Amino acid sequence: MSPDAGTITSPPLLVLDDIAKSFGAVAALRGVHLELHPGEAHALVGENGAGKSTLVKILAGAHAPDSGRITLDGEPLLLRGPADARAAGIAVIYQEPTLFPDLTVAENIFMGRQPLRSLRRVDIREMNRAAEQLFARLGVRIDPARPARGLSIADQQLVEIAKAISFDARVLVMDEPTAALSGVEVERLFGVARSLCARGAAVLFISHRFDEVFDLCQRLTVLRDGAWVSSDPTADLTVGEVVRRMVGRDVDSLFPKQDTVRRDTLLEVRGLSRAGVFSDVSFHVRGGEIVALAGLVGAGRSEVARAIFGIDPYDTGEVRVAGRVLPAGSAAKAIGAGLALVPEDRRQQGLVMELSVERNATLVRRGALARLGLLFGGAERAEARQWTRRLRVKTSRLTAAVGTLSGGNQQKVVLAKWLATRPRVLIVDEPTRGIDVGTKSEVHRLLSELAGEGMGILMISSELPEVLGMADRVLVMHEGRLVRELSRDEADETSVMFAATGQGATA
Repeated sequence: MSPDAGTITSPPLLVLDDIAKSFGAVAALRGVHLELHPGEAHALVGENGAGKSTLVKILAGAHAPDSGRITLDGEPLLLRGPADARAAGIAVIYQEPTLFPDLTVAENIFMGRQPLRSLRRVDIREMNRAAEQLFARLGVRIDPARPARGLSIADQQLVEIAKAISFDARVLVMDEPTAALSGVEVERLFGVARSLCARGAAVLFISHRFDEVFDLCQRLTVLRDGAWVSSDPTADLTVGEVVRRMVGRDVDSLFPKQDTVRRDTLLEVRGLSRAGVFSDVSFHVRGGEIVALAGLVGAGRSEVARAIFGIDPYDTGEVRVAGRVLPAGSAAKAIGAGLALVPEDRRQQGLVMELSVERNATLVRRGALARLGLLFGGAERAEARQWTRRLRVKTSRLTAAVGTLSGGNQQKVVLAKWLATRPRVLIVDEPTRGIDVGTKSEVHRLLSELAGEGMGILMISSELPEVLGMADRVLVMHEGRLVRELSRDEADETSVMFAATGQGATA
């Protein structure tokens, strides 16, 4: 359909017309058209690398388009930097939080525009009060005076959302804002977005979660390979049609689960407890199976995984790998025993963004690849090439900085880094958070293949379709306790959510 397809008759608030942007020889955007109308939530979808992030950075004033024009209320708009975007009433919530860890929550929200008292002293009391009002508007409780360091991903995202809405934006750009939020938090965020639309603002919503797209948005634009594909009312679309437009083909199966042979127990957790975090957690993972650890954000799933891997301490209990007790508090011993952990936050905990793809892919294996204490580039490159090929990492060269890759390809590099250790048990925390539908299918295919080869996989996921589609068994946590175990045949949306909200039977 034409770029202005849809039923909305009011004049557009913001228009991007024939936008192009290149980085060297790479064309990130080619002739992109986008119209945002007042009172409208508009979805922008596409695979990683389709140009969505570049378009967001243009709207934020971080990049200037090479050609094309932007208009606001029908008048040309020149964005020479983020300050111009904010002044025009454009606020952006990025996929990855960008907080200053040593500043307080309130200081992060009002950075550069703190309320002042006499003699230009910062009015801390007023700043904290204003932050509390923003959180009340979001329906959450976060202490404005606490340092940002140590906040969970979900709370970091909520601080970013509070910062964005503090500008009283006319255009709110939301780049994967719900990736680390629970269902209740998502509904609160959607309530804020709908109230902004009701007051005449326009919302641009970027997400790989189609249920959220169809729930919130009235129109949907698809990008593929940097080019505009279509803009249509969401009421006229199906998920299958959107996927075909995004990837240029049918995705045969988003959850390509293989039937596998169950083998011996590889990971056994017995009575694991940490005061105030999780209590009496016991389960096992066998070779050849995918076990999902489900539950709401804050249930303690990631904390259990970190304790198993030796990053965080635990008070009582034990972890066994292939029948042998694993010493507590030692990630090095865990790796030596055959454990691998792909963390939830790939940018902060999984990758060194300034290093190359090949260096990141071999970080854990560098000692084994060295000869007489020296690491030769050929051995490193051969190891990296093996795994990046198997995971189909899209990069111009292995020496490129991993920070230049799309989010989905960064996730593949984190997986490559840990698979290069040839683990017995792979723990993956939110394996497809923030990546597109095509890459999700590839990651799911890989996990299924690894289980078929005899690996044990413990998968932590907040996406219920992923849990139901990939798991052989589902373990549900609620407030730090394992409350229910479900077989693949028993698990459905009702039974998992019933247990996750504390209403399920005890495991």
